[in-house]
Amino acid sequence: MYQALRHARTESVPIRTLRYHVRLWGDALPGQPPLVLLHGWMDVGASYQFVVDAFDAAFAAGRLIIAPDWRGFGRSRLPGPCDGYPFPDYLADLDQLLDHYADGTPVDLAGHSMGGNVAMMYAGARPARIRRLVNLEGFGLPATQPAQAPGRYAQWMDEIRQFERGEMALKDYDSADGVAQRLMKTNPRLDAGKAAWLARHWANEDAHGRWHIMGDAAHKIVNPQLYRVDEALALYEAITAPVLSVHASSGSLGRWGERYTLQEYLQRLAHVRDHRTAVVHDAGHMLHHDQPAQVARLIEDFVAAATPAG
Repeated sequence: MYQALRHARTESVPIRTLRYHVRLWGDALPGQPPLVLLHGWMDVGASYQFVVDAFDAAFAAGRLIIAPDWRGFGRSRLPGPCDGYPFPDYLADLDQLLDHYADGTPVDLAGHSMGGNVAMMYAGARPARIRRLVNLEGFGLPATQPAQAPGRYAQWMDEIRQFERGEMALKDYDSADGVAQRLMKTNPRLDAGKAAWLARHWANEDAHGRWHIMGDAAHKIVNPQLYRVDEALALYEAITAPVLSVHASSGSLGRWGERYTLQEYLQRLAHVRDHRTAVVHDAGHMLHHDQPAQVARLIEDFVAAATPAG
């Protein structure tokens, strides 16, 4: 099994109506902004361990690195039943998380997939709070048309009923090894040692020895609201922090086919006033698992470029 090189500690932080489970590495020195790492859909904050381990010692020294579990993922669970997770809630959660850890100090922010989309939206809504932003495969979604709204709302109501009947329940496993096998099936580039380590942070064992993914099945219910590209572009245009957008050589946009292409995403990205791009080679969508050293170098080089001396 993979052995973590940098020890993490965890905290439970009151954020809005729930307690957020937060993983922390290192300690802050005066003048050193925190680095906040935001995970993607059906993932957990611990997913960044491989990248944190790959950071250069000089970069990690004196820097507080923060990786929360989003609401309904990992150990950040709501106090009662829930049948939906409106996307703006992630922005409000992040806003208060930064109140707790940064107290008005601009932070360096990196997000993967869903976390990258949250980071981009938040940086447009609260531009003064972000110093530098790294977006890892957070492309947004294909454009929609208003005519799709009736069908989308009907789908949402149907899926709530399916959820209530238990038809969306996540599969459980007879062992942590079973979870690891699932992770490797989803991502063939993930080696067995990393999969075994991730499995024990991605799932937990019940009293009967069954292993359950730590993600609320309600996340599978479709968002009733359409993705509005004009709103996304307005948020992009409001971002003042320099942005590094990173995509994998075999990333996630391929699944959209002609509905949404890398070229279309780059056209949207052009609305960010200060942006650049980079590619992580020999990697798929889970690029922070596939090539943690490449991802670590990109983050530290981009973030350290504007880090105050001393």
